[in-house]
Amino acid sequence: MTRLKRFVILMLCAAMLLPGCARGEMKRYSASFLGVFDTVTAVVGVSEDMEVFRATAQRISDELTVYHRLYDIYHTYDGMNNLCTVNQMAGVEPVQVDRRIIDLLLFCREMSQATGGLVDVTWGSVLCLWHDARTYSINDPENAYLPDLAALEEAAQHTGFDKIIIDEEASTVYITDPMTRLDVGAVAKGYAVEQVARTLPEGMMLSVGGNVRVTGHNLLTGEAWTAGVQDPEGTDSDYLHVVKLDGVSIVTSGDYRRYFTVDGTRYGHIIDPDTLYPGTLWRAVCILVPDSGVADALSTALYLLPRQEGQQLLERFGAEAMWMAPDGEAFYSPGFEKYIK
Repeated sequence: MTRLKRFVILMLCAAMLLPGCARGEMKRYSASFLGVFDTVTAVVGVSEDMEVFRATAQRISDELTVYHRLYDIYHTYDGMNNLCTVNQMAGVEPVQVDRRIIDLLLFCREMSQATGGLVDVTWGSVLCLWHDARTYSINDPENAYLPDLAALEEAAQHTGFDKIIIDEEASTVYITDPMTRLDVGAVAKGYAVEQVARTLPEGMMLSVGGNVRVTGHNLLTGEAWTAGVQDPEGTDSDYLHVVKLDGVSIVTSGDYRRYFTVDGTRYGHIIDPDTLYPGTLWRAVCILVPDSGVADALSTALYLLPRQEGQQLLERFGAEAMWMAPDGEAFYSPGFEKYIK
């Protein structure tokens, strides 16, 4: 049995375990599963029928699995051309792909333009060098190393959306430069969460590795769902704030999960295109905005920007943010604190 099949329904209402529980009464249920986007997915919702919730949760799992496979840059799958296939055919020929890949790349192009290239999925050749260094260094910390600067500079020459031809009519993607690679890690998870959430019933909460998107309020309480903003210096259950998800999704980017250490210095996974090195302005940035895909992209962009420039970008998208500085001080956009419970 694969990890994707280890699907577990957790009944949070203990009454459902007792004989004679009345059918038709609204109950709260939760489901969790592993595998999609290499993280844990949690679904919470309210229903009068456990089987209805179970079916909805299974549909979410199935749909996210498809998105995961389409956007995977490391593996191919039988009967499917995905982004790994597109990368493999760079400089060779166009690849016919599912419309969901076309839509993602069009969205990514828009976000690249909006963020001045800070969120650019064509930087896979650079990110690959950092990915390899991080993986090796975590597994063998005594021999931890940083990517060679000359190699990073060479890889940076093979970036940019001018090297990506998207033919919507033919549903093809062609990377014209054989050295260019796509890496959609900064956007794909949030984008997929957004697309799936738009098909869900009212009153659900979907969390994929911390990318949280709700569909309305908690139908049992009539109040907004809530989510915690993790303390970068604490454990997974240590929160700086609990935030009301009143019409917004929440995404946080930081240096406290995916990082490695060389000579006592921490190197995160969010790479600044200007320096070719991980950003160091902030420990973490938390974004609140209705669209989860936009939230994903903005969390990366604001992590690399000074606060005033980040605020200008927030205003363009009607978003709010919380910045956590390396010294532990927190800063807020003007409308963020109204969401704090």
